[in-house]
Amino acid sequence: MNGYDALKLENQLCFPLYAAAKEVVKKYKPYLDAIELTYTQYLVMMALWENSPLSVKALGERLYLDSGTLTPLLKKLEKTNRITRTRSENDERNVIVSLTKRGARLREQAVGIPEKIRGCINLSAEDARMLYALLHKILKADGGIR
Repeated sequence: MNGYDALKLENQLCFPLYAAAKEVVKKYKPYLDAIELTYTQYLVMMALWENSPLSVKALGERLYLDSGTLTPLLKKLEKTNRITRTRSENDERNVIVSLTKRGARLREQAVGIPEKIRGCINLSAEDARMLYALLHKILKADGGIR
């Protein structure tokens, strides 16, 4: 193997991760279009359906998003009356994100999406669990990317 072999796509872990993620997100598009969300907005909503309210900081940590990416998403979700953003009473530097009634009701429209996506991805339940574990290992600072 010569020194340039390291630059071949077939030798890059990042390439299949990127391409697979792009293809999976593409599968979500028709379902998310129906409820007027982008994929990243859907991630925000799922985090809030699981635990609302959340600080912007906690939301960013949960979704691996920086505030520069998260703030425009939150503004759009607020504009469509799915969330509210308010300053914390304890510390005005902290912004708290909460679901509105409309945002909470959207959960009912989205509940079937994960099952539809599972039907589009050709992985056994065991392979899916293993992939999930490996991807989270990469995301964890102590076991993955350094």
